[in-house]
Amino acid sequence: VQLQASGGGLVQAGGSLRLSCAASGPTFSNDYAMGWFRQAPGKGRDFIAAIRWSGGSTYYADSVKGRCTISRDDAKNTVYLQMNSLTPQDTATYYCVARLGGLADEVEEFDYWGQGTQVTVSS
Repeated sequence: VQLQASGGGLVQAGGSLRLSCAASGPTFSNDYAMGWFRQAPGKGRDFIAAIRWSGGSTYYADSVKGRCTISRDDAKNTVYLQMNSLTPQDTATYYCVARLGGLADEVEEFDYWGQGTQVTVSS
């Protein structure tokens, strides 16, 4: 499975961004779950949200509930992360991830990682 993330950029505090991640590969199927992590400079990778491809159930980190929405487009094999009310603390590299199986929130549970897309929030 290959993951191609896009949509990062520079945004002012209070603004919004929508990240996209397209999945490809012969093995990608409804048995997968996809999600997003982020890594701020000098810190570890933090879970943000995940979505199960079959059924669309979702799971969010407490830190982003109410500000972020994960969704998917079946036809495009693409997952989105809508982020609102951004603050400078949201500045990080955002990684799209995928795993064969259900929802998860640990780094080691995801087998596939995209290349990362940078989000910078200015104050």
